[in-house]
Amino acid sequence: MTQQKKQWGAIIIMIALFAMIAFVTNLCSPMAIIVKNQFGASDILAQVGNYGNFIAYLVMGIPSGMLIKKFGYKKTAMLALVVGIVGILVQWMSGWDSIQSFGVYLIGAFIAGFCMCMLNTVVNPMLNTLGGGGNKGNQLIQLGGVFNSSAAVAVYIIMGALIGDATKAKIADATPALFIALAVFVVGLIVLFFSKIEEPEQATETVKASNDKYSAFSFRHFKLGILAIFLYMGIEVGTPTYILQYLTSSPDSATPGLGMDATIVGLIVAVYWLMMLVGRFVGSAIGDKISSRAMITTASTLSLVLVAFGMFAPTDVMVNVPGIDWANLNLIWAEVPIGIFAFLLVGLCTSVMWGGIFNMAVEGLGKYTSIASGAFMTMVFGCAVMVAIQAWVADATGSYLTSYLVVLFCAAYILYYALAGSKNVNTDIPVD
Repeated sequence: MTQQKKQWGAIIIMIALFAMIAFVTNLCSPMAIIVKNQFGASDILAQVGNYGNFIAYLVMGIPSGMLIKKFGYKKTAMLALVVGIVGILVQWMSGWDSIQSFGVYLIGAFIAGFCMCMLNTVVNPMLNTLGGGGNKGNQLIQLGGVFNSSAAVAVYIIMGALIGDATKAKIADATPALFIALAVFVVGLIVLFFSKIEEPEQATETVKASNDKYSAFSFRHFKLGILAIFLYMGIEVGTPTYILQYLTSSPDSATPGLGMDATIVGLIVAVYWLMMLVGRFVGSAIGDKISSRAMITTASTLSLVLVAFGMFAPTDVMVNVPGIDWANLNLIWAEVPIGIFAFLLVGLCTSVMWGGIFNMAVEGLGKYTSIASGAFMTMVFGCAVMVAIQAWVADATGSYLTSYLVVLFCAAYILYYALAGSKNVNTDIPVD
């Protein structure tokens, strides 16, 4: 009974950390509106927060796995929270009248990215291990994803309300959201410090690493899996990011949009993350009964259909999309092209992709799991690459809708991974 209570305590803390990751990570896309206005950046440069945040994964992924092996999950998570506090403070300082620096903002986003990478490296294997791997491990990751999506919804609603008129947005406008993130990190650090977490035992390596001819990269399904997560980031972040850009951009800009009010658009884009919340809730409920492979096959196929429809649907056919005005507790409705509604529904698909891909990629790795988790996290920098490529396509073609060709490609690869690439063909490699 004591052991069970300790396990549930660890699960609750890991789920809370999952929510923290989403809150800070999803600040980047709304902040792009501010950066675009305050510093006159192009669509590509406006996403500099996403670049800095996710490129940090490339730098910190493998070191995060090494930190876990040396210091354990709890101490690594605490260190991550300290790093996150520093990153948030630096981003806030970049908007000071005495600084007003694009470079300082980038540094802050980069530091915050270190934090997100370290927390992700802790949370995912912990939840997978505490669930016992397999379907149960995937189920716990999906449950963590429910809270992750809830935090993402909150960010878009808060930032939409704070920004208001996109043409007048300043970093100072985002101060309340940055301070919410700061408070969450401080509280999380205190709670984690006083919590007792019984960490999963790390498998003992009977052969020294220097003499071990195998590694996580000896497994084909792991290598294809980290590429899948690289491209997945292009779907999860690219889809809502360019809904936001398309709906708020002026009709007479180089890459034209609908010129809608940022507050309303923030409420609309929050629907995407609400769809992720619903999808993860369903995923957590059925995760112990349906395999990760079946989940990802279904989700990636549906993504392909929705994105293709969103790209080519007539833009003059409008539908009403709901949003919640949390300040006044009112349900609001806004007209958007039917294709944008299809993009919002992609959130239902991306909801289960992260957990399912991670679950399949590390299955059967045994003693290589902790280092594999770190390497897996390096591929999250795919967000920086894929979002930049999508921005380049948008600038080059003068069309945000055309840029979703990038998202289509990513979904197609993930379907391949679910159908064929996720199979472990290296079962002869010893993992004990």
